[in-house]
Amino acid sequence: MLTQDPAPPTSRGDHPRTRSARSPRTVRVPRTAGGGRGPRALRSPAPAALAVLLALALAVAAASLVLGSNLLPPQTVAAALLDPARDVGSVVWGSRVPRTVLGLFVGACLGLAGAVMQGQTRNPLADPGLFGVSAGASLAVVVGVYVLGTSSVLTTLWLALVGALVASVLVFTVAALGRGLASPVPLAIAGSAVSAFLVAITSYLVLSDETTLAAYRIWVVGSLSGRTLDGFGAAFVPALLGVVLAALNARSLDTLALGAELARGLGEHLLRTRLIGLGAITLLTASAVALSGPIGFVGLTAPHLARALVGGDHRRLLPASALVGAVVLLACDVVGRLVGGTAEVSVGVVLTVVGGVVFILIVRRGKTAAL
Repeated sequence: MLTQDPAPPTSRGDHPRTRSARSPRTVRVPRTAGGGRGPRALRSPAPAALAVLLALALAVAAASLVLGSNLLPPQTVAAALLDPARDVGSVVWGSRVPRTVLGLFVGACLGLAGAVMQGQTRNPLADPGLFGVSAGASLAVVVGVYVLGTSSVLTTLWLALVGALVASVLVFTVAALGRGLASPVPLAIAGSAVSAFLVAITSYLVLSDETTLAAYRIWVVGSLSGRTLDGFGAAFVPALLGVVLAALNARSLDTLALGAELARGLGEHLLRTRLIGLGAITLLTASAVALSGPIGFVGLTAPHLARALVGGDHRRLLPASALVGAVVLLACDVVGRLVGGTAEVSVGVVLTVVGGVVFILIVRRGKTAAL
C-alpha cells in the first residue's frame, strides 16, 4: 500500500501561524481572595506590615491617654497610671483608660468581623450589620427600656448580646429555608429583610414612648464617651470565642474565594463553613455593639485597608483587619475629642465622615477588586 510521505518541516518564518502555535502559552495566576495575584501576595511583607500596625495601635493608645478636652502631659499620665490616688487619677482611670481599652477592643472586633463577612459573602461592600446583628441588638435594648424600664450598663449589655444572637439565628434560618447555603446570596437577602423588619419594630417602639426614645437616642449614636469597663468582662468572653471561630474559618475563606462549586469540589463542607463564619461575625459584632452601640464603617473599610497592606490570604488578612479597625476607631475617637472641645463629637459621627471619604478613595483607586 502506497502511503504519502509527511510534508517536510518548515522553518518558523515560513508560516506566521506556526510561531503562534509553538510559542509557550501564558499561564494566568488566579486571583486570591483579596483580588491580588498569588505570587504578589506571597511577596507582600506581611510581618512588617503587622508590626507597623501594632506600633500604630500602641501610639494611638498613648495619644488617647494624653489628648482630650484637657491636655495632660505624658509624665502626668504615667504618674497617674502608677498612682491612681493623684489629682488627675480620676480623669485617667475614670475616663481615658476605659475609652482607650474599649476603643481598641470594639475596633478590633468590628474590623475582624468585617473581614470574615466579606470573605463569607464574597462581597467587598459587605458590612457586619448585614446579618441583622446591629438591628437585633438595638431592638433588644429598646425592648428592655420599653418593657422592663431598665437602662443599666450590664442589663443593656446582656440584652444587646441576646438580641444580636437571636437576630443572627433568625437570618440563618430564613436563608436555610431558601436555596440553601451554597451561595452567599440567600444570607445577604435574608439579612437585609430581617434587619428591615427589626428596624421597623424598633422605630415603632421608640416613637411611641418618650423615655424609650431618649435612652435609644443616646445608645444608637455609637460612642465611647461615658462608657465604663463594667461590662467589659462579660463582652470579652463571647468576643474571644468569635476570634477563635474566625481563626478556624481563615483557610475556608480562602477556598470560598474560588467559588462555592469549586470549594465543594476541593472538599470544603459549606454548611460547616457558613456556621463557623456566622458564629464569628455574630459574637464579634454583638460584643462590640453591646459596649459602644452600633458603629458603622469600621467593618466596611478596615478589611480593604488591611488587604492593601498584607494581601488576600485570610491568615494574614484577619489579624491585620483587627489592628486596622482598632487604630481607625480609637484615632477617630481622639479626633472627636479635639474637634468638639468641651462638647465632644461622637466617634460614630466622626467615623461616618472620615470613613465615607476613605471608602470613596478606596473605590476610586480600585482597591475593591472582586473577591
